[in-house]
Amino acid sequence: MFKALVLEKEPEFRASVREVDEGFLPEGDVTVAVEYSTLNYKDGLAITNKSPVVRSWPMVAGIDGSGTVLESSAPQWKAGDAVVLNGFGVGETHKGCLAARARLKSQWLVRRPQAFSARQAMAIGTAGYTAMLCVLALERHGLKAGEGEVLVTGATGGVGSVAVALLAKLGHKVVAATGKPAEADYLKTLGATAIIDRGELSAPGKPLQKERWAAVVDAVGSHTLANACAQTRYGGAVAACGLAQGMDFPATVAPFILRGIALLGVDSVMAPMARREEAWSRLARDLDPKLLETMTTEVGLADAVGAAQRLMAGEVRGRIVVRTS
Repeated sequence: MFKALVLEKEPEFRASVREVDEGFLPEGDVTVAVEYSTLNYKDGLAITNKSPVVRSWPMVAGIDGSGTVLESSAPQWKAGDAVVLNGFGVGETHKGCLAARARLKSQWLVRRPQAFSARQAMAIGTAGYTAMLCVLALERHGLKAGEGEVLVTGATGGVGSVAVALLAKLGHKVVAATGKPAEADYLKTLGATAIIDRGELSAPGKPLQKERWAAVVDAVGSHTLANACAQTRYGGAVAACGLAQGMDFPATVAPFILRGIALLGVDSVMAPMARREEAWSRLARDLDPKLLETMTTEVGLADAVGAAQRLMAGEVRGRIVVRTS
């Protein structure tokens, strides 16, 4: 028997930590002893039932996990291997990693970089891995350090915090947008050179505005994304990866056809393995573990539901790691 955070739909929605056995686990060719998981925005939506994220019931929450292989029938993995899992529908259609044990598909797993402990890998989690995917997308578009200010929206969140730290380490002048002015010192510690109020971006704005940003990492969507595009400099790019403000995109084609900007959609859930491995390799090189610790709060599995509620209420800064063992 082991403990898991189980989401149930009948007779009414319930999220609770309870004991289950291996018969509760889904099919898969690798069984992992999960040491740490984490809480991302999608986890918060699932655990609080604020959005129909879960599509198979009952579900073990947790789209991320890090631990060691217990058993494997797949040739590429053996007992004792250190692995990381991000996405692939885990915690949505396949029982997830907010549990002491998970059964997963071998092709979903990434070898954990030696630079990171299991805890550090989950301090990064899908949020940090997505931030790295955004940076990679901007670099493929041609972004180089010294080309101008780079805007990061939702900067005190998981994606935003890691994006600020990564971009600053790479030599970019980072401007952080946040609705939490009290966190300005935190963002400057991560490397932000300037802080702006998210209110400057979150209301409806003109289709074209004063050019400012060489590039943008946006985890917010809606009017924030539209305004970010309207303020991006000629030939710049916006990496969009989130929808905290909304799924809508109330914009015009003006920034794209008059300034030649690019809107780069960034998906972390089904990203191909080569891109995942590149992202984790770059995280091991470009993310300062000391900064990672400053943005991380740890909770036990028993406290994960309450932490998810705080996350959805906007009361969380940075990353939450969940100790599952």
